[in-house]
Amino acid sequence: MYGLIGNPLGHSFSADFFNKKFQDEGIDETYRLFPIPEISDIENLIGNNLDLKGFNVTIPYKQQIIPYLNALSDEAREIGAVNVVKIDRYNNKVILTGHNSDVIGFRETIAPMIKPHMKKALVLGTGGASKAVIHALKSLGISVTSVSRKRSENTITYNDLTSAIIGENHIIVNTTPLGMWPNIDESPAIPYIFLTPDHLCYDLVYNPEITMFMSKSKEMGAIVKNGLDMLHAQALAAWEIWQA
Repeated sequence: MYGLIGNPLGHSFSADFFNKKFQDEGIDETYRLFPIPEISDIENLIGNNLDLKGFNVTIPYKQQIIPYLNALSDEAREIGAVNVVKIDRYNNKVILTGHNSDVIGFRETIAPMIKPHMKKALVLGTGGASKAVIHALKSLGISVTSVSRKRSENTITYNDLTSAIIGENHIIVNTTPLGMWPNIDESPAIPYIFLTPDHLCYDLVYNPEITMFMSKSKEMGAIVKNGLDMLHAQALAAWEIWQA
C-alpha cells in the first residue's frame, strides 16, 4: 500500500492517478489518502499500517516531515523539502527516507516552455513546493526572486511588485494553494495588469483546471499552465523511487 499525507486532501487527484496506474498495469497495490491534522500523527499512521511501503507528502508537511525521517536524498537535503518518503522495514526497525520528486516534475514540464527571453522568474510563496521550484529554475539557468506576504532576505512582498519588476520577470510561478478547490475564487495578489504575451504563468494548483491566477494572466495574453502534468511527472518519479 502507498498513500498521501497532508491536510486538507479533498483537492488531490493522486489516489485516482495511482490506483488507475495499478489497475492498468496489473499491479496488486492500492493508494490511499491519509489526511492527518498534525505531522506528529505520522508515527501512529506508520505504526498502524504495517503494509505501507511509501507515501507522498503535500501541504503543509513538506518541510515538517523532515525531523521524522531517518535519511534524506542529496537533492531533498539541498532543497530542504520532501514530497516522497520510502519505507523500509527490517525486522522491527522502520527506516524512512525522504526524497523530492517535485523538482523533477516541475523541471520536466516547464523546460520545454521556456523561451530565450525568459531569464528571470518570480516564485509566489515560500513553502515546501517553492523550494523545489526554485531549485529547478536555477538548474535551468533562471534567476529567481521569491514573493511572500512578509519581506525577508531574498524575498520581496506582493506590495513591492511594480511594472518594472513584472516586466523583467517573464516567468511567474504560483506555489501557494490560493485558488485551489474549493476556494476557486482566490488568487495571488499580483498586478496582473502588467503581464504581457511575453510572460509564462505556471500554477502548481491543478484543481480546478483553470485557476483564477491562470484566468487573470491569460486575459493579459500570458501563456498559462496548471500543475497537472507536474503531478503526473512527479508521481511517476515517486513510483521509481519506491521501486528502487
